[in-house]
Amino acid sequence: MKPQTDFWTRRRFLQTSAVVAGSIRTANATHDPNPALLASETSFALQQQKRRKELWGLLGDLPWQHKPGPARLIGKEDHDGYTLERLVLDLNGVEPVPALLLIPTKRQPRAPGLLYIHWHGGMYDLGKEQLLKGVPAQPAYAPVCAEKGIVTLAIDSWCFGERKHVADGGQGEQDAFKLMLWYGQVLYGMMMFDEFRAMDYLASRPEIDNDRLGVLGMSMGSTKAWWLAALDPRVKVCMDVCCLTDYESLIQAHGLKEHGIYYYVPSLLKHFQTADINELIVPRAHLSVNGQLDPLTPSAGVDKIRNRLLPLYREHGSEADCRIELFNCAHFELPEMRKLIVGWMDRHLVADRAESH
Repeated sequence: MKPQTDFWTRRRFLQTSAVVAGSIRTANATHDPNPALLASETSFALQQQKRRKELWGLLGDLPWQHKPGPARLIGKEDHDGYTLERLVLDLNGVEPVPALLLIPTKRQPRAPGLLYIHWHGGMYDLGKEQLLKGVPAQPAYAPVCAEKGIVTLAIDSWCFGERKHVADGGQGEQDAFKLMLWYGQVLYGMMMFDEFRAMDYLASRPEIDNDRLGVLGMSMGSTKAWWLAALDPRVKVCMDVCCLTDYESLIQAHGLKEHGIYYYVPSLLKHFQTADINELIVPRAHLSVNGQLDPLTPSAGVDKIRNRLLPLYREHGSEADCRIELFNCAHFELPEMRKLIVGWMDRHLVADRAESH
């Protein structure tokens, strides 16, 4: 494994964001000598860095000072086409985080890495096991990741899987939300912090090519996927399924009841709408597939986000790297959606640097 010093503090994260901005300047200086374009790209990257810091600041008191300890290997399992490591990760200093790491049998020496984020669905017992078992609305992704040679990590979110601490999972989620507010924390912020630190762990693995890190999720996992891609410039490709929600459109559709309590971040709408958050992903690759009949994602809102993002990608010369689609379905991953996602994996994770390995 790479040294544990790969885990990020908040200061290192912000410093690295500045490096990302600098790399954009360098790349554009190499490929396009236009001073006006170079200045525009630099300004945009620096503005993203500022807004990213602001977004983190809305997520409550986060345990940035905690230095994670080494992962504990609980057991290994042989599956068809991959080895599964069952781990316990030290991410937040509050409670241990059970995790699954799927390591394909056939993979490149430095393989792409994927953080798979499970859904909510009121299925508090499921958690990370969704990667292996799937759900009626989304078949399992483990066979796909194994076939593509993608090393894949999944963790239990707060209140789910092995982190469900009371018999009534819904009550446990409510209690966690309320208790954290009393302590100046935000449940969604602690969730995102864990996913960020999980990406730290994935990037620290010796199997991983850190230039090919992606995130994928459905429903709650979808929302966390595009938030993580916005917050963490290490994420090179975001794939979200059935939860790209424009907040104002959700309000107008009287849809606040459709999302769990974890979804709501204090004061968010004073500072950000959904498109503002997703702008922080530009120009990195982003695929979003959603259902026209899904009450969680009013279709007018999805169109609104697309209409905001596509011109930005076009300005940055990467229009082909943003695709936001609506399908004739409700909260369900159709085979046509899976085909797009697999193609996105091939293009942005599997193939991008294959020739250099």
